[in-house]
Formats: sequence, C-alpha cells, structure tokens
Amino acid sequence: MKLTVPRRLRATVPVGRILATLALTAGLAGSALPAQAAPAEAGTENATGWYLALGDSVGAGYQPGAGDDLDGGYPGGVLDALQGTDPKLRLRNLSCSGEDLATIMQGGRCAYDEGSQLAQALVFLRAHRHTTGLVTLTIGGNDVRRCVRGTTIDMACISTGMANVSQRLPQVLTALRQAAPRAQVVVTNYYNPYLAAWFTNRTVAAQSQVLAAMLNAVIAGAATATGATSADVATAFATSDTTPLSNGVPTNVAMVCQLTWMCTPAADFHPNDAGYAVVAGAVTDAVA
Repeated sequence: MKLTVPRRLRATVPVGRILATLALTAGLAGSALPAQAAPAEAGTENATGWYLALGDSVGAGYQPGAGDDLDGGYPGGVLDALQGTDPKLRLRNLSCSGEDLATIMQGGRCAYDEGSQLAQALVFLRAHRHTTGLVTLTIGGNDVRRCVRGTTIDMACISTGMANVSQRLPQVLTALRQAAPRAQVVVTNYYNPYLAAWFTNRTVAAQSQVLAAMLNAVIAGAATATGATSADVATAFATSDTTPLSNGVPTNVAMVCQLTWMCTPAADFHPNDAGYAVVAGAVTDAVA
C-alpha cells in the first residue's frame, strides 16, 4: 500500500503542542458534565436487535470543531456494516468524551440518569437482554494521557494509570458480559497518535510507542481474562510498521498523519473521517 503525506502535513509541528494535546483533549466535551443525549427512537420499534457502543471520545465519534457524533464515528460505521445482513439492527451509543476507567464506573463526566455510563449501560442491557447482540467498548486511553505534561511524561503517573486500567477494565467487561450473556463484547485497543512527534522529537515518538504497547497489552489481557473479543485498531493503523516511504517518513507516522488530526494545525489525537472508518473496519473484522 502506497501512502503519501500531504505537503501541509510535512511542516514542523512543535512537539510541545503535540504532547500538550494529551492533557487538553482528554477533557474535551466532558469537563462540564454535559448531559448524555438520548438517542433518537424513530424507527426503533421494529428493531430486531441492538448494538450498544460504550467508551470515551473515540467511541463518541469526537472531532475537533464538531464535537461528539454518537450516530457516526466508528460505531456508525460498524452499524452500517452489520445492517448489510441485519437491516433492523439499531445502535445505542452511550459513549462520553473524557471518560476514563474511574468515571465510566462512578460517573462525573457526562450526566446519566443512572449516575454513570456503566450503570446506564447495565440498565439498557438488562432491558434488552435477549436482543443485544454486540457491545463495543473503547476505554483506558485517558487513564494515561493525563500523565503527559508539556514535553515531560510522568512515569509514576503512567504506572498508576496502567494499574487502574488493569484493575478496573476487567470489572467493567465482566459486568457487561453478565448483564448480556448472549452479546459479543468487543474491546478496542488504541492507535498511537503521538508518533507524529517523529517530525520534531524522535525520542518522544519512540517512547510513546513503548507506552502505547504497554496499554494495549493491558487491554488485551483484560479481554482474554473476561472472554471478551479484542479489536486490533493498532494494527489497522499500521502502528508498528516503520517501513520508510519514498519520502523517508515511516509508514506508521504517515498513517497517523492521514487518519488523525495530529499533523494539522489542530494537533488533535482523534481520528478524522478516514480514521474512524479504519477503526470501524477493525471492529467489524472482530465481530463473529
């Protein structure tokens, strides 16, 4: 596959700006406790099954300048794919930007009738116990993103964040599986948007790869331990492919530039439309 980096993406991006995005965007659209909008019910009376999407801003389809898109993002792409064989399948997306493993369990980011995203999800699953066929979950990234301050990565904070994911993610997955034992639960891992630092600080880019691999290993372990399915978003983004392109840019860096907002003036880690389509493809591939 031949990838090219548009000229505007080759300009130097200050590494401090790139890494500061970790702390800034982790709380976007969630810091003011926005109400979780109820999905539209039109047409759901004839639903033959449900797809429940959960997680953070990636699950919520967030894009800079546009906010959350609970009907779009990668869950919308997954729904479109699955409706090819089940046209009456419907989506309920409860994802919340800024959510981490503590807030998804305890609340504090978005306002839910049941107090937290997990509690709201469990109520939904119990009410649709026999008709929910798929649950997707994207969570854990915000537990470690807060550990980057400027161009400094707080390793003690990273250790705590990883421990939180290791402890709490299995609890969340177990609760979901118990509430809907017939549903397939798919948990996604993460691409590494901070490979974009390759243009200005290759040491930081390399360090981010180590941390991303650690987080994804913890997520994979939690999925295996609870009988959930892993969706390999990292591989779909060619995260480990360092093959240089004709312009010398590694494939994984070029992919990040093409599929996220990191190499644009926004310097935002969220996927763009093409990136969400790639995430949707990884999830769809994991669905049995």
